[in-house]
Amino acid sequence: MRFVVFGGTTEGRELSQTLARLGAEVTVCVATAYGSEQQGQEPGVDTRTGRLSAEEMVRVLRGAELCVDATHPYATGVTAAAREACAGAGVPYRRLLRAGSRSEAGETVVEDAAAAAAYLAEQEGNILLTTGVKDLPAYAGLEPQRLHPRILPSHSGLDACEALRIPHRNIIAMQGPFSRELNLALIRQFDIRFLVTKDGGGPGGFEEKRQAARQAGVTMVIIRRPEEQGSSYEDVLAECRRLLAQS
Repeated sequence: MRFVVFGGTTEGRELSQTLARLGAEVTVCVATAYGSEQQGQEPGVDTRTGRLSAEEMVRVLRGAELCVDATHPYATGVTAAAREACAGAGVPYRRLLRAGSRSEAGETVVEDAAAAAAYLAEQEGNILLTTGVKDLPAYAGLEPQRLHPRILPSHSGLDACEALRIPHRNIIAMQGPFSRELNLALIRQFDIRFLVTKDGGGPGGFEEKRQAARQAGVTMVIIRRPEEQGSSYEDVLAECRRLLAQS
């Protein structure tokens, strides 16, 4: 029995490895080399790296028992494409949802990166950006010296920072996970006043950022998570187990 997992997250990696150990054949699709590196190797798991066209998605899905979309909560484009491809391939689709977090007093919640940039344009102080390189162009209107982007250590990430003329001393090129202590150290090192983040939930390191921001007295600027419907990791795994037991 074969399952297809659109991964790139901790939950997708754990689910695919668990299913393989239960005897399933698993195809994992990740968009980047970084996602493939994080996925690692597991007997029974075939990892496909690279962004897939609609036709390629359908070809990968054909013959699968179930597709589990375990992509990042903010990867709405991939989720929409996966749903459509499953309909085209005639394969059942399940969205694996990561639990979100409630905002707390003193935190600023905005709709997107553009709204975050507009808010920050009216404030003073250094900004720690932890939302990845895709959102960096939204902050092009802010003073580059205020920006301290935390990015993966890749050429594309550094190129994105160069395009915004961000000073080299401001660029934090590191791979997570990041503990509360490390977040706090970075906040203090760069005299941060605002920390911009997405609500990535527990596996995304959100609480470690929140704890550090609270301790340092800086303002969290949270980009609101898109609303969607889906199932928990436990429910998705239980359904997969039922399918395997029936085979």
